[in-house]
Amino acid sequence: MHTTATHCPYCALQCGMNLRPATGETPVEVVEREDFPVNRGALCGKGRTAPALLSSRVRLTEPLVRTHATGRLEPATWEEALDAVAEGLTRTRRTHGPDAVGVFGGGGLTNEKAYALGKFARVALGTSQIDYNGRFCMSSAAAAHQRAFGLDRGLPFPLEDIPRTGCVILVGSNLAETMPPALRYLTELKENGGTLIVIDPRRTRTAAQADLHLAPRPGTDLALALGLLHLVVAEGRTDEEFIATRTTGWPEVRAAAMAHWPEHVERITGVPVPRLRQAVEMFCTPDSGMVLTARGPEQQSKGTDTVSAWINLCLATGRAGRPHSGYGCLTGQGNGQGGREHGQKADQLPGYRKLTDPAARAHVAAVWGVDPDSLPGPGRSAYELLDALGGDVRALLLMGSNPVVSAPHASRIEDRIRSLDFLAVADVVLSETAALADVVLPVTQWAEETGTTTNLEGRVLLRRQALTPPPGVRSDLQVLHGLAARLGVDKGFPEAPEEVFEELRRASAGGPADYSGISYGAIEEHQGIFWPCPDGTPAPGTRRLFLDRFATDDGRARFIPVSHRESAELPDADYPLLLTTGRVVSQYQSGAQTRRVDELNAAAPGAFVELHPRLAARLGAAEGSPLAVTSRRGRAVAPARITDTIRPDTVFMPFHWPGAARANTLTNPALDPISRMPEFKTCAVRVELA
Repeated sequence: MHTTATHCPYCALQCGMNLRPATGETPVEVVEREDFPVNRGALCGKGRTAPALLSSRVRLTEPLVRTHATGRLEPATWEEALDAVAEGLTRTRRTHGPDAVGVFGGGGLTNEKAYALGKFARVALGTSQIDYNGRFCMSSAAAAHQRAFGLDRGLPFPLEDIPRTGCVILVGSNLAETMPPALRYLTELKENGGTLIVIDPRRTRTAAQADLHLAPRPGTDLALALGLLHLVVAEGRTDEEFIATRTTGWPEVRAAAMAHWPEHVERITGVPVPRLRQAVEMFCTPDSGMVLTARGPEQQSKGTDTVSAWINLCLATGRAGRPHSGYGCLTGQGNGQGGREHGQKADQLPGYRKLTDPAARAHVAAVWGVDPDSLPGPGRSAYELLDALGGDVRALLLMGSNPVVSAPHASRIEDRIRSLDFLAVADVVLSETAALADVVLPVTQWAEETGTTTNLEGRVLLRRQALTPPPGVRSDLQVLHGLAARLGVDKGFPEAPEEVFEELRRASAGGPADYSGISYGAIEEHQGIFWPCPDGTPAPGTRRLFLDRFATDDGRARFIPVSHRESAELPDADYPLLLTTGRVVSQYQSGAQTRRVDELNAAAPGAFVELHPRLAARLGAAEGSPLAVTSRRGRAVAPARITDTIRPDTVFMPFHWPGAARANTLTNPALDPISRMPEFKTCAVRVELA
């Protein structure tokens, strides 16, 4: 039977797969797609079971409107639902002004949807108050990328380059659980004679594959990077020619590194000096090397500086802007890269243009057919926007996100959402956030619509519609088209994805993330196109960045001087332990979708508290004992999982579950001053038997 080539709806690998429609009693089936270069046919359990979400048993199939009579969400027609949304948004704008209406997007939206949502906020609503949950994912790495290299693309090289380098330092990533098909690149690295260093406070399944595992205290990755750079300088391992010809700012960075001598760094991080020296030896001995970071170092109140410190290590050793070398960010969400490039971020316009740049405003306004002066300025970042709900921001349109589970200090954000005058949510399932809405709009899924995503390599991919959506379900583009018309904007919000993409191409032309030379046909022909790809660029676009020059005005990379500073919250007598959070292999993000898949729930049925045997003995806890974890923001309860793979001063909780076990009830919303990333990865807690 005919299959449709498409891509997994989950993480930023965007693994290729083929989808076979249901026949008779045979359900929709995923078939391996071995020709796609990223995963070469391999899929994790989430990808294999993705069709389970297409069942009407677990998803929304009709609009819901909260009635005054019962206070409950009741089925409604699409006309009634869209009228109610338009009325709620219009009423708020009329009473409180356009910035009293907020828009919150998601890193899982296609490029077309992200583009249309940003345009809708600024043109149809006239509000500056738009951001998205990708701010919680890799915004610190993006900010560090921008100030060092002048351009942010998660990986400046394709994944296929990783096995060809001499050494990889993997910082705060558990690829074996978050992106299982990508683990093969690290396996091939070692088969080719390369080495792997993993930095993580837990000995994860990924760390178990490492030639060297460093387990720093959570929140000290910045000091660790500075300590390694100190040793690079002290041992004469810098690449002076590269520094002189391709960088600026080295003297200040060198001085900062010299203030972080190894014994000082050992006291801060808990990593012994001999292991610091071993890491430097492993990284500097081969001719090439890479540093790859993920949420561990990035989700901190100093995440941008932490990533900058790792970039400085690459620059000082000449491991950037050269084949098989460089710094890269392992983007998390399915379209986390494209989602921030095309306008749903508070400070950006399509093409990764700055909203404060007059030339950028003029260009995009011309494509949109509006006056540049009519475009609002930058708005609040994601957490700040959510924290303003019920105050300055009285109504919210939310697409593809579940902040009741995923936001830091989630109990406060849930209260803020409940205090809104009006909330409309467009989603595939009735998430914990959608359950609080005044109107819920059921929208199509990955297999039921066409659209592009941009994976962690900067490879723009095409998901072709493989299935007909059930009756009663519309696409997000149709939702925005219907709402715009009700708000008096009859043109500019087409329903056809390719028509939206053609406009996106024009809007991005000349910008840092230039898609103007990309078409649906070229994507299909070449298994994806790498941006930047200006019109006329030969396919497949720009696979490797920075080999000739960096994207700065003078073509040189910028060293950024940084120094260690502590996390926003440290342990004390009342909260003596550190909590860090993360994912498990069988669940994804807030779990709104994966928690509805029986096979995934069987593998990961609920939250847990991971702790060291010595800590468990002090508490009198046995395996499975209910533990209460308390921070200054709240309390979560989950069973104990006792293991010697975690530091004795640290506990770990996965963040996929709502309710009493919600890990983000505990997390700290302290923000990075540059990226506005919350400090998910470390906060002070106490643990006791529940």
